[in-house]
Amino acid sequence: MCSIFGIFGLQAGDDLPALRRHALESSQRQRHRGPDWSGVYLDDGALLVHERLAIVDPAGGSQPLLSEDGELALAVNGEIYNHQQLKAELIQPYAFQTGSDCEVINALYREGDPTRWLERLNGIFAFALWDKAKARVLIARDPIGVVPLYWGHDAQGRLRVASELKALVDTCADAAQFPPGHFYDSASDDLVRYYQPSWRDYDAVQGTPVDLAELRVAFERAVERQLMSDVPYGVLLSGGLDSSLVAAVAARYARRRIEDGGESEAWWPRLHSFAIGLKGSPDLAAAAIAAEALGTVHHGFEYTFEEGLDVLPEVIRHIETYDVTTIRASTPMFLLARRIKAMGVKMVLSGEGSDEIFGGYLYFHKAPDAREFHAELVRKLDALSNYDCLRANKSMMAWGVEPRVPFLDREFLDVAMRFDAVHKMVGSDASGGRRVEKGVLRAAFEGYLPESILWRQKEQFSDGVGYGWIDGLKAHAEAQVSERVLAAADKRFPHNPPQTKEAYYYRHVFEQYFPSHAAAETVPGGKSIACSSPAAIAWDASFANAADPSGRAIAGVHESALA
Repeated sequence: MCSIFGIFGLQAGDDLPALRRHALESSQRQRHRGPDWSGVYLDDGALLVHERLAIVDPAGGSQPLLSEDGELALAVNGEIYNHQQLKAELIQPYAFQTGSDCEVINALYREGDPTRWLERLNGIFAFALWDKAKARVLIARDPIGVVPLYWGHDAQGRLRVASELKALVDTCADAAQFPPGHFYDSASDDLVRYYQPSWRDYDAVQGTPVDLAELRVAFERAVERQLMSDVPYGVLLSGGLDSSLVAAVAARYARRRIEDGGESEAWWPRLHSFAIGLKGSPDLAAAAIAAEALGTVHHGFEYTFEEGLDVLPEVIRHIETYDVTTIRASTPMFLLARRIKAMGVKMVLSGEGSDEIFGGYLYFHKAPDAREFHAELVRKLDALSNYDCLRANKSMMAWGVEPRVPFLDREFLDVAMRFDAVHKMVGSDASGGRRVEKGVLRAAFEGYLPESILWRQKEQFSDGVGYGWIDGLKAHAEAQVSERVLAAADKRFPHNPPQTKEAYYYRHVFEQYFPSHAAAETVPGGKSIACSSPAAIAWDASFANAADPSGRAIAGVHESALA
């Protein structure tokens, strides 16, 4: 994973040497994402800068990736897990110049309509492809938005694109997020949604039974695919269900090299796992139990509240949001990434996405029926790019560590979302009648983990690192923000005015780095109960008065469901 920066629509009279220097300076703001190498492409119509984090083909594969004839220039941030299959299925021959998994995008572009081939990519990606002969740019982002991407126009009307907002905020008054699952084609000047799975509509999945074996195999294949790496890697292990399942499956494949189909021994055969928390945190204790059962080389790190508070402004600058839940969870993850980087690890697998697929948040216990349960899953998946995916990607990439998310693998997502959501509800037959969230997923992996881990209650990451973390943040904000200042919040921040002192404090820090109105609009708003969408607050009358993004806002729901 890396960072990309591009300027398109260059005109006669542009000072190209000066523009090249400017582009390098802008790209340098996101070089933490790609500290290994910088590459530049420039012609009279386009300028591309790539900052590389070398994971696959580290000796080659430098970007921008050029076609043999030099007509195509491609800058990609991401991984294409099914690149070997796609190469084998090419209709016309293509002279590959590197061993990069991403170069297949150039080959597919030569085969026609992007609507058809983008839908076939299984990976996490954001890219800009320049066709010099046609003066055409194609920009695209992965279906869920695991990888960040922003775009806008400068004062001269040139189109700009970057992996992070900080590279655009000074020059693009209209800087905005590029939407997941879409592509932009300058040939038609259209923004097109290419990812439209049938399972988004509940009527398409209603009545479809669940196959636990199919679910298990699909996830195992997703994890195996995402172990593609030529550098040391590890797993994030909080001791919760999701990260523990990722670690359990990864441990089964870690000793063989994925790139050659398991024919040779892995270059780094011992699987390392990583956890972080305040002293005595629930996650550190549970992670140690899971790691011992799985046989990973485990590293549990402690941090203090003061250490977290010290880096909070830097965290907000890196993650580019003022969302309360995201900042709470990003801070310990940011500290963990620094530790991981210091150990020489460049890629980790993480458990993001499971709660959005299986209804893992505690408020899902209150879903009125399967239709509304499914609708909330779709809403949560649509929002992932602004929350958990943003947190995992930017917190880790702040230190040049690439996070991968097997639960959001395209093929697994299709399997997990195409059966009736009634099987995901608490107490369903698929989960053996156990009244606990994500019962169907737990049932599919019986025997993979200790029972205490397999059936552990959901802990949001910001809670699991230690309850003192959130309590301390609230107390700090209380001391920093007066009642009078909070009362005038809507005057200072008319867009998404903060409702609490903690939210106001984060918004104040965000504004210092990103003062423009456009930057504020890149962050979504709306009330939430334990990470719900605003729509789900209507599920229970008590939710309206307990709206807090922490899972503790409705902590009793789990116990009452078990009664």
